[in-house]
Amino acid sequence: MKIYNTLTRKKEDFIPLKEGEVSIYVCGPTVYNFFHIGNARPFVVFDTLRRYFEFTGYKVNFVQNFTDVDDKIIQKAKEEGKTASEVGEKYILEYFEDAKALNVREATVHPKVTDNIQQIIDFVKGLVAKGFAYEVEGDVYFDTSKAPEYGKLSRQNIAELSLGCRVEVGEEKRDPLDFSLWKRRKEADEIAWDSPWGMGRPGWHIECSAMSKRYLGDTIDIHAGGQDLTFPHHENEIAQSEAENGVPFARYWMHNGYITIDNEKMSKSKGNFFTVRDIRKEYEGEVIRYFLLSAHYRSPINFSHELMEQAKSSLDRLRNAKQNLLYTMENGKEQISKTEEEKLQALGSFKSRFIKAMDDDLNTADGIAVIFEAVSVINNVLKDGASAEFAEKALKELSQLLEVLGLLEKDEETSLDDEVKKLLEEREEARKQKDYKRSDEIRDALKEKGITVKDTPTGVQIIKD
Repeated sequence: MKIYNTLTRKKEDFIPLKEGEVSIYVCGPTVYNFFHIGNARPFVVFDTLRRYFEFTGYKVNFVQNFTDVDDKIIQKAKEEGKTASEVGEKYILEYFEDAKALNVREATVHPKVTDNIQQIIDFVKGLVAKGFAYEVEGDVYFDTSKAPEYGKLSRQNIAELSLGCRVEVGEEKRDPLDFSLWKRRKEADEIAWDSPWGMGRPGWHIECSAMSKRYLGDTIDIHAGGQDLTFPHHENEIAQSEAENGVPFARYWMHNGYITIDNEKMSKSKGNFFTVRDIRKEYEGEVIRYFLLSAHYRSPINFSHELMEQAKSSLDRLRNAKQNLLYTMENGKEQISKTEEEKLQALGSFKSRFIKAMDDDLNTADGIAVIFEAVSVINNVLKDGASAEFAEKALKELSQLLEVLGLLEKDEETSLDDEVKKLLEEREEARKQKDYKRSDEIRDALKEKGITVKDTPTGVQIIKD
């Protein structure tokens, strides 16, 4: 597999640190609200990366954190009259609800900042002891002048960055680029922990370095997240991790592209800010997941009603193919034909092409295109009536690829009672006899039972409403 490495700006062969195993750290949400469609993209994309590694035989240690201590969480707690911990716990649960709807699997570990305070304090103490960090009246900052390679990930001009960085009120940094490792408590009721520098809480960047070290080790295979995290978050993670550990932090850096809303940047002030919870009121989670995988993860993607409708239609086509295979498994011919056996061999070649697409820097767009070619082959076999054996084997091939993409996992098997089966058989016979009046009557009767029957150029599609 080749992965585009943000650090080197080129595609590289993926070679894991340990044969047969992959360690992945993905930056998770700051839990003060429902996550938005922009957050959803890295969750879906890197869940798919994990699935693909598992599909190809790797054991994956996948860590995605929760930032449950943050200025925004503290502010939300004040607004709602709750503690920061209560706000964090609430939105962690909300995260899992939306993530489940998107078929995003739970990580191997979901560490929370509040469960790793001692690890963070020890990490900061190490940086101070080695001269990479300094304290100013209870605040601790990383000294970027001590990191000669600072900026290597984002490749930004450090001198220009330093001139453009603001120093916030109350900060006493030596250089505008220096960043916070530990923040002293500002108010008596603010959430805080005791430390060598007094009561306070972690800075944002140090959290991921400490949790990655604890759960994955000093060097990991892949660190991933949204493009917006490249600077300063990931840049700062590299600086502090490599200063503390003395070894490279991550061998491969993967970043997904931005999402625009109707070709404009998402913004609350523009009124085009959409959470996944909002979108789920109109579209099921799998439609959102399909949409997010329909373009290459590094490309920008535009969210619009029109594109979501296209995603819904495409997913419906995949669902219909699966349901027709399930129906044929129960009602198909007993003997598989030579033509069907040949088509099954062709489906094997589609699997190879799918793997080739995914091996090319997780090209889900091309992978989806291959799946639709396979569906066309399947539909052409089914339209004239196929064997149960063909349907069973074709469904197995199709389901393997859909599982990698996390699609159609919520579909229940089409289970039709004997009365419905009898009506479907009677309708098929009526159409053969060109008794279209009776065929339409049966179609309407099935509709009343929650079964929609569609006659298409590729055969009859059976949809459970």
